[in-house]
Amino acid sequence: MKEILEKLAKGKISIKEAQRMLSLHTIEYVEDLAKLDIGRDMRKGMPEVVYGEHKTYSDLTKIADAALKRRGSVIISKINNDHISQLQKFLQKKKIKVTVSERARTLVASKNKAINSGGKVGIITAGTSDIAVAEEARLMVEAMGCKAMTSYDVGIAGMHRLFPVLKDMLTNNVDAIIVIAGMEGALASVVTTLVDVPVIGVPTSVGYGFGSDGFAALASMLQSCTFGLAVMNIDNGIGAGALAATIANRIARYKK
Repeated sequence: MKEILEKLAKGKISIKEAQRMLSLHTIEYVEDLAKLDIGRDMRKGMPEVVYGEHKTYSDLTKIADAALKRRGSVIISKINNDHISQLQKFLQKKKIKVTVSERARTLVASKNKAINSGGKVGIITAGTSDIAVAEEARLMVEAMGCKAMTSYDVGIAGMHRLFPVLKDMLTNNVDAIIVIAGMEGALASVVTTLVDVPVIGVPTSVGYGFGSDGFAALASMLQSCTFGLAVMNIDNGIGAGALAATIANRIARYKK
């Protein structure tokens, strides 16, 4: 780091090049437990995200501590239900701001308020059973500085519910729309054919029979004949939120 800063001070490299080089040196080791990409926020505008499933409470506290010492925020997703309240109390005792979605089993811990980038993302679910994945996406979008406009339970079983929602989102100039649907996943194709912004489809493991585990919704979205639809993996709300916010933040920067 000293060598990079010395080169910058002597004018041998640009600020942009120094930032790139510094970002390559920001891997934080948590004992022998985890290797955190602490430079992700600087490099990509995304907070560190920790997958909480199957991690012990002790693992999570160590990882969260290490991440927050070096950067302003960390997201922990898919936390075991019995660890959520414990982890929330642990972080709040350290004067860390904590936002929790119990439905999504996801927690955002931050030392500073996210700076509003000006980006806007719409998030729609087909059914109430898809809300957990939507909330995961919402927390990621907001952690990346974007405004999230949400509307849940507007699937094609009652098509009339969808149109006022889309009109509202387009009126408010959303930069991307995340569509989360299980069963046959048709809502993503319907939305894509109606709007002129990028749509990110997230199939969910909601359904029964051939639709169970999200495979039917995934296959349906991948086979969509509409243009402008990107498809995430099953239940990947974090990934959808990251992609949508990246698009929105890029657009916001050019608007400035």
